[in-house]
Amino acid sequence: MPDDKKSHGLIDFEEMEEFVAEQRALRSVSAHRKMSFSSNAHGDNYYSFKNKQNESVIMEGDSGDSGVGYGSSLDEKAAFNREKESRINQPDRFTFFSSELDSTIHAPEIGDLLCEGETFRELFRNGDGVWWLDCYNATEAEQKMLMKAFSVHPLTAEDIRVQETREKVELFKSYYFTCFRSFVQDKISEEFMEPVNVYIIVFRGGVLSFHFKPAPHSSNVRKRILALRDYVALSSDWICYALIDDITDSFGPVIHDIEQETDAIEDAVFVARTDDHTLMLKQLGECRKKVMGLMRLLGGKADVIKGFAKRCNEQYSVTPRGEIGLYLGDIQDHIITMMSNLAHFEKMLSRSHSNYLAYLSVEAIQTNNRANEVLGKITTIATILVPLNLICGLFGMNVPVPGGHDGGNLYWFFGIVGAIVTFVIVSWVFAKRMKYV
Repeated sequence: MPDDKKSHGLIDFEEMEEFVAEQRALRSVSAHRKMSFSSNAHGDNYYSFKNKQNESVIMEGDSGDSGVGYGSSLDEKAAFNREKESRINQPDRFTFFSSELDSTIHAPEIGDLLCEGETFRELFRNGDGVWWLDCYNATEAEQKMLMKAFSVHPLTAEDIRVQETREKVELFKSYYFTCFRSFVQDKISEEFMEPVNVYIIVFRGGVLSFHFKPAPHSSNVRKRILALRDYVALSSDWICYALIDDITDSFGPVIHDIEQETDAIEDAVFVARTDDHTLMLKQLGECRKKVMGLMRLLGGKADVIKGFAKRCNEQYSVTPRGEIGLYLGDIQDHIITMMSNLAHFEKMLSRSHSNYLAYLSVEAIQTNNRANEVLGKITTIATILVPLNLICGLFGMNVPVPGGHDGGNLYWFFGIVGAIVTFVIVSWVFAKRMKYV
């Protein structure tokens, strides 16, 4: 394709065709794809005849299977089972949406987006309408092909290849590039709240998006398009806004859970048992870790959206038009509100943490005081009993003692008493010299 066409953001379909041909030559498996009615834009029923040519098409919704276009014969059921097993081993990595089509196409490989005998020019309807190609965990070769086919700048290609984590919006000649961070939302996963980078390349006629971890945002946006198809003038800018808005809204449920957990911790600080201090401190630490993680994810978003909205108002040629700037302002207000809430929760948790440590310190002091009181009583009893024990011991010796009936001499008695007194004096002097007392 000539360079002057690429400079205007047109698609090099020949590059995509050559890549798919090379990939199909390397693998001998058949193409697998499925279609979902997550969007129902106004247009001709493009796949009414394509479905007859491709018997491996499965009709299902984004959220689950809603029906299968097979007959009732045993061979067709066996083919469907084989198809289902293949889908488990090969998850869908590419999703294509177009306002000119009645359904969304899902496929594990980019070449599987095409029907038998179909070309990418026909799939994209030669650039007519609004298209959206979403790529999950694309390989380096697939990224290189897409960057070349869509005339993406090398800086953008490098950011996607190295999975740049800094959130930003960059303007280029034929598109603008947005990097926005989400997080893993599966609460039972070990990677819960781990960052997920979403890269969005917005052309005037369509959107090219990338992400390298599972994220529900693309599916949510397609469902939103279906729900608002009669009220929204669909454009590539609106799809970009919807993705950013859905990523922002995904923080809401987690922040709500943190709010409830923070209130529960604050109420339990002064009523928790001392034996539960390990569990309480662990709960405090985990909750504060969640708050700091969300603050880290939300920290740069407000500035990015603010700069993005400012560029929209300055009327750049590739920036969003119409009311998208107002929508971005609403997202910015939402982010600021969530950040202020998280800052408030962090103060509450910090105060609860300090209060609980002070509570444990007071409990420890009270426990020591009670132990000292018991020891003081024991010391008093010992002070009373020890002299009696000494007297009984002295007068219970097997030697004549004063007041005895045998009337013998008392040399041995006073000798033993003298030895005891001498031992006590020597021991006391030694202890004083060694500074034991």
